[in-house]
Amino acid sequence: MIRNIFQWVILTVLSFSVGAAGVSSYLLYTQPTNGRLAFTNELAIPPILEPAVDDNGRKTFTLTAEAGTQQFFPGLNTPTWGFNGAYLGPTIRVQRGDEVIFNVTNQLNRPTTVHWHGLHVPAVMDGTPHQPIMAGGTWQSSYTIKNEAATMWYHPHPHMETGRQVYQGLAGMYIIDDDNPAAQNLPHNYGVDDIPIILQDRLFDQAGQMVYEPNDSVMYGDTLLVNGTYNPFVNVEAKLIRLRLLNGSNGRIYNLGLSNNRPFVQIASDGGLLERPLNMRRLLLAPGERAEIVIDLSDGRDVLLQSFPPDDLPTLLAMLYYGAGSGRFDVLRLNIQPAVTPSSPLPQQLNTIDRFSRTEIDHVRQFDLGAANPLTDLNINGRLMNMMQINEVVHINDVERWQIRNLTGRPHPFHIHDTQFLVLDRDGRLPPPNERGWKDTVLIHPGETVNLVMQFTEYADPTVPYMYHCHILEHEDAGMMGQFVVIDEP
Repeated sequence: MIRNIFQWVILTVLSFSVGAAGVSSYLLYTQPTNGRLAFTNELAIPPILEPAVDDNGRKTFTLTAEAGTQQFFPGLNTPTWGFNGAYLGPTIRVQRGDEVIFNVTNQLNRPTTVHWHGLHVPAVMDGTPHQPIMAGGTWQSSYTIKNEAATMWYHPHPHMETGRQVYQGLAGMYIIDDDNPAAQNLPHNYGVDDIPIILQDRLFDQAGQMVYEPNDSVMYGDTLLVNGTYNPFVNVEAKLIRLRLLNGSNGRIYNLGLSNNRPFVQIASDGGLLERPLNMRRLLLAPGERAEIVIDLSDGRDVLLQSFPPDDLPTLLAMLYYGAGSGRFDVLRLNIQPAVTPSSPLPQQLNTIDRFSRTEIDHVRQFDLGAANPLTDLNINGRLMNMMQINEVVHINDVERWQIRNLTGRPHPFHIHDTQFLVLDRDGRLPPPNERGWKDTVLIHPGETVNLVMQFTEYADPTVPYMYHCHILEHEDAGMMGQFVVIDEP
């Protein structure tokens, strides 16, 4: 993998040398986020969105995409977008089996959509570019919650504008609960010992205005926001604390860990609980990915959540990979208070995952992530996204293996709508233990081939497609996206 990246680095440097700015501008562009923080602002916890419940138990939620103003820095007002407020949106929390209705109103001055990232829903309810909400309009999305307990999220998905709209603030967390007995013994008091963490990097000018100027098909910021809070701290008790981590950045990859190399336990990936808790010291999180971790704070010592340079890449390659320079940077401080009640011990068995055998596979597809040159024309299988073209046709209930090959020198987090998949292998080797649970987004390294296995169930519609795409939002907007339909015909 390293040799493939080096080959691309040479091409990148040559490309920049021809330009007026040269390599120095590239190095400036990839400077790290503000490294050490003073932790002066209490972490904002997004409120839970309360639904109206009818006599049949159906839950109706109301979301409004609107413009607003946010103070990220004292005395500076920043124009932003949000759902039901100035920046980001409320947390949606539902139970598996719930029947839900979302009424989404667009009070912005341009079309938008709302995609339920990670959820298994009918294509017509998925909130893709095919379900636009025009300025002043309202869209209704209704479906039954089929997924198991997991941390999902919602965000806009208009073709060629997803990056800008998410950057402006349109995103929120979506939590699903179920009756898994193991979950009852996990920290679950929202905002107290079960903390949502939405990671986003932003670039601000001296007046505090957000600057959206993607460079080379990606947008990196130099300021880290957590739930829209700069310089954040959170007060928690000296017990087990659960963090629901969402990489909501446009393009930045985080290599998360704790100060003093303190261990933590990962309990869940994108699509739900892992089979058992995993002891970890580093967690790689690409755009669109989620993970749930538990930290034992019973010793009463404050701890920092930080992002670290990658362990196995030289400095220049790390800059190309993460947009984070070569040093670590602070994310969040956890201030420890005396515990009022003790935590229950973590269950040793969290989930049972029914794995597909290779003999069950009905169809194999190959997807090549490519680029016409090192910096532009990102595509899948040599094609740019075309709203009028269906790239793949899937038969309902088929088990499929998708082979994803990254032919570029950049990492690409690959996301598939509608389904959760299992990672079979990376370059023929088993994935790391924390990637053996359900996922909907997986990071594909340069030169790497990753095999995924999944099943498409319940929802068939030959007229309305789902999407698959790179979740670096500027790559998606540039055309690194395709469409598939699920049919129930022989």
